Amino acid sequence: MSRPADYYALLGVARDAGEADIKKAYRRLAMQYHPDRVTAGEKTAAEEKFKEITEAYEVLRDPEKRAAYDRYGVAGVRGGAAGGGGFDFAHFDLSEALNIFMRDFGGLGGFDAFFGGGERARRERQRGQDLKVTLELTLDEVAKGAVKTMRVRTLDRCTACSGTGGQDGARPTTCGTCGGTGEMRRAARSIFGQFVSVSPCPSCAGEGTVVRQPCPKCQGDGRVRAEKTIQIDVPAGVQEHHYLTMRGQGVPGPRNAPPGDLIAVLEIADDSRFERHGDDLVYDLPVSFAQAALGAEVAIPTPYGDATLKVQPGTQTGAVYRVKGKGLPRLGEGGRGDLHVRVHVWTPTKLTPEQRAVLERLAKVETAPPAEDRVGRKLWEQLRQAFGSR
Repeated sequence: MSRPADYYALLGVARDAGEADIKKAYRRLAMQYHPDRVTAGEKTAAEEKFKEITEAYEVLRDPEKRAAYDRYGVAGVRGGAAGGGGFDFAHFDLSEALNIFMRDFGGLGGFDAFFGGGERARRERQRGQDLKVTLELTLDEVAKGAVKTMRVRTLDRCTACSGTGGQDGARPTTCGTCGGTGEMRRAARSIFGQFVSVSPCPSCAGEGTVVRQPCPKCQGDGRVRAEKTIQIDVPAGVQEHHYLTMRGQGVPGPRNAPPGDLIAVLEIADDSRFERHGDDLVYDLPVSFAQAALGAEVAIPTPYGDATLKVQPGTQTGAVYRVKGKGLPRLGEGGRGDLHVRVHVWTPTKLTPEQRAVLERLAKVETAPPAEDRVGRKLWEQLRQAFGSR
């Protein structure tokens, strides 16, 4: 689904607008475009507009999502990890937009009754729990992306009653106490005017329906304990403690209420070959004195297989070579980071008689090394250029 890229213009707020201004602007527009407030002929256009403004609001109200959007645009919040926020805006639908609206405004001033959304609000209260899992990844899986499967303990629809909670699949009946609203409203007057207090119905616990003959297998809940195998698609380039959200893959709600979401928190195992710095990798390469002095072609590992590095003659310890495009993918941006190879000249601890003889001859003809401070400055300059500028 294509949507305008300028979230600020969509809500009609300045780029430096505070959270209160963003929330106020969204509330005003949500009241205008809420699907329950428009005519049947306007519903399709209103639903699309409602999704647009809700996406803009959900990004701009969150400091991390807003920072990612300000830096990268929509690509920073519509990737698989959503810039660290985990919200899959690439597949953002109306039910998720309504969830966000009800989360922040559902309890204000009788909005449910005003919008005619009592049934929807009640079902959202019954929504199943989110299912949170930890997903362990290797660096190679981060580089290439992966499809992971895992077993989880959760709840599943009761097959005996098809999730209704009633014996032999009988559907729940409307609660006689609240008339199906799930709420008890009491009006009171004071010197400040009339106030309406709303509380869950004591007979149906706010559900609006009651089960007359509960299913013996699930005891009327509509769910039973189960183990399930889930599949998670991990995009390339994710980082530690990013999380992936799979809509509707969490715990089912009671009596066929909407399910929650599956939230996979990512943990990336250390790789002994590399240090990770964002999308860049660092590899420490040991070379012999002869290779450093004369130059050589050596094999180096990358997440995509071995590559060949040409070590230039006269390479010093601490020299850094940049191998472009052999780092990790840039999530939501395209392209890859770089692999930085730090050279360490290896000094043997034990010499054979032949090696000692060769080095003794070399010692008679070699020149004195440069001043230590000059070497140090050169090495620090190489490191600064490698990691400070692009």
